[in-house]
Amino acid sequence: MNFLQRMRAVLKSLAIVTALAMPVAIVISSSADARIGGGGSYGSRGTRTWSAPPSTTTAPNAAQPMQRSWTQPGVNSPANAGGGFFNRPGMGMLGGLAAGFLGAGLLGMLFGGGLFGGLGGLSSIIGLVIQLALIYFVVRLAMSWWQRRNAPAYANMQATPQPNNGPLQNARSAFGFGSSSAPLEIRPDDYDTFERLLGEIQSAWSNEDVEKLRILATPEMVSYFIEDLAHNSKRGLVNRVSGVKLLQGDLAEAWREGQTDYATLGLRFTLVDKTVDRISGKIVEGSETPIEVTEVWTFLRRTGGSWELSAIQQA
Repeated sequence: MNFLQRMRAVLKSLAIVTALAMPVAIVISSSADARIGGGGSYGSRGTRTWSAPPSTTTAPNAAQPMQRSWTQPGVNSPANAGGGFFNRPGMGMLGGLAAGFLGAGLLGMLFGGGLFGGLGGLSSIIGLVIQLALIYFVVRLAMSWWQRRNAPAYANMQATPQPNNGPLQNARSAFGFGSSSAPLEIRPDDYDTFERLLGEIQSAWSNEDVEKLRILATPEMVSYFIEDLAHNSKRGLVNRVSGVKLLQGDLAEAWREGQTDYATLGLRFTLVDKTVDRISGKIVEGSETPIEVTEVWTFLRRTGGSWELSAIQQA
């Protein structure tokens, strides 16, 4: 009995430390510079999430690798998936089981049953472990079958990206156009859409308009925006972005995966980026002076849908 009591005490201490440490880890990972995407690289680019996009005239330096992404290396991007911390695809099946186990334990503590109040003895612990193992393997087999059944036939995955012919070749925008022989043709109206989205996404971020962001970006990107907005709110701050103007943009690569189109572009633009006190309006970070920014943005479009922001990388 003494051994079991000591074991329960150790496990209880570890679980409490884990529960207390997770919010800290989430806050650290969600912190970012002021403007949307400032200083960080996150999102998904389908099967190319972990491959560096080609450099362009606008963004000649290599883009930073993703620091936050729902996409695991070698796994398709779940760009339309939702879910919280434990439900992200990056956490895997064990993350879901751990969430349920930890959640049940914490509820038991709240209601006076103790973290392991439902585990009456060694036999109960062994039984629980067996049940968790069975659930894990059954769900894993089901997931493998589902992925094989629904695996899309990818086309043009090895095609070369569009070359860049330089900036300001289109009288209507600052985008330079690539070759029309690209695996996915990007038309002039697409470039106009990218330029419009650049301004609208920055504006929605500045206004803390989450519903608008849900229209303009993938659920994954919106989840990151919400985390960063909440972090600013907790500090009593709000980031105000204005005067967004595209100076130059060009296409790094465009491709199709199943029924989803992707386009990655180098963008150089100016904007006024300032963070102010939520009550007094006093500037605490940034200034009224416009700054110049170069980033790599990826957009996706599903069949019959509109372009949405799916990734931002620092150049």
